[in-house]
Amino acid sequence: MFVLGVDPGLSRCGYCVLASDGRTSKPVALGVLRTSPSEPTPRRLAELMGDVGALLGEYSPDAVAIERVLFQVNVRTAMSVGQAAGVVMAQAASRGVEVAEYSPNEVKGAVAGFGAADKAQVQRMVQLLLELPAPPSPADAADAAAVALAHVAVSGGSIPGRVLASGSGTNR
Repeated sequence: MFVLGVDPGLSRCGYCVLASDGRTSKPVALGVLRTSPSEPTPRRLAELMGDVGALLGEYSPDAVAIERVLFQVNVRTAMSVGQAAGVVMAQAASRGVEVAEYSPNEVKGAVAGFGAADKAQVQRMVQLLLELPAPPSPADAADAAAVALAHVAVSGGSIPGRVLASGSGTNR
């Protein structure tokens, strides 16, 4: 199974493509898609749409897992994150790829064992679970990997020593 995990954002959109056999998961691609804040929002969204389309075309994931935005203090930031998430979901849906959303607490619980884990703990656990030489950086890439790992756990794959709590999961 290939899963594309996404930590949505307009300036920085983290992504991770995981290959999983249900027992182990290995990163195939990990990074951040960037757009320039000096460009108009529609152009940035179009650029993000093209970049996400390229990832979907290159890796043909079985599912796209995306972190759901539940709360943002800055309304402007929340709007741009929501727009970026919409672009990712629309690109996946237009290709017939399953889309699953996870709350930050569900992701942290799946990867670090509790929903209040901080960024450093999530990065460290992603490093351990994916047997990476160092924690993924920037945090957007680590968050995308954590989202992908959460989806693998929910969809019947496994994360060593981690299980999502009953009742958590996806919005389909």
